[in-house]
Amino acid sequence: MISIIAAIGKNNEIGKKNKLLWHLPADMKHFREITSGRTVIMGQKTFESIGNRPLPNRRNIVLTKDASFVHEGIEIVHSLEELDNLLKKENDESIRLAQDKEVFIIGGGQIYKLFMEKADKLYITHVGAAFPDADTFFSEIIPVVWNEISHQEHNSDEKNPFPYVFSIYERI
Repeated sequence: MISIIAAIGKNNEIGKKNKLLWHLPADMKHFREITSGRTVIMGQKTFESIGNRPLPNRRNIVLTKDASFVHEGIEIVHSLEELDNLLKKENDESIRLAQDKEVFIIGGGQIYKLFMEKADKLYITHVGAAFPDADTFFSEIIPVVWNEISHQEHNSDEKNPFPYVFSIYERI
């Protein structure tokens, strides 16, 4: 199953200059809880934005067009076909354990667009603010395509400066 996990502002904004637009510790905790022990797939820019290091306790796969890109501790693919083959591969225990589970698309903007029509489920944090300086946006979540199956509202607090909603959508 392919799932997308993202945090989006009121206008579907997700970033600016390869950085997040907000700091919401509760959302980061939510992200860790959902993706821990799972396979995460990201673009090269997202990998670089998280400090050029694999996310702990996850199988990290980077999808990039850059044939010269190499990095220790991650798996690198250059096409969707190569990614599909890698996800089916059974050459060691960690890959076998990750098989048949949800894989998570974690960004960035181009990767989200690439997988939006392939995804089965969306885990979306709706941030209750607009960010007019954004330069990267998430696709519209169309109600005739996606059914919201979970909705948890949270108010802002001393650690989380914006209200937010954790939503889960399934493809209809």
